[in-house]
Amino acid sequence: MNDKLKTSSVDLFANALLNLNDKKECLEFLEDICTINEILSFSQRFEVAKMLKDKKTYTEIAKATGASTATISRVNRSLIYGNGSYNKLFDRIDNHS
Repeated sequence: MNDKLKTSSVDLFANALLNLNDKKECLEFLEDICTINEILSFSQRFEVAKMLKDKKTYTEIAKATGASTATISRVNRSLIYGNGSYNKLFDRIDNHS
C-alpha cells in the first residue's frame, strides 16, 4: 500500500466502507461522495480488468466497454504491478456465485 494512504482520514474512510451493510448502502454512499460519471468510470475500469483477466484483446475490450486504450493500459498495469486487489475481488465474486 502506498505510504501516502497511511493517514487517519484514509483509515476512517476505509473503516466506513467496511461498515456498509449491503449493495444498496454501498451504491447510496458512492452516489453521495462521487459524481455519477466517477462511479461509471470506476465500474468501467472494473469491467476492463475482468475482461483482461479473461484474456480479451484491447480491441474487444474497447468495443464492449467504450474504454480508451489508455484506460485499458492503466488497468492492465494495475493487474500486473498493483496490489492484487482486482484479482482478490474477482476470486471472492467467483466463490460467491
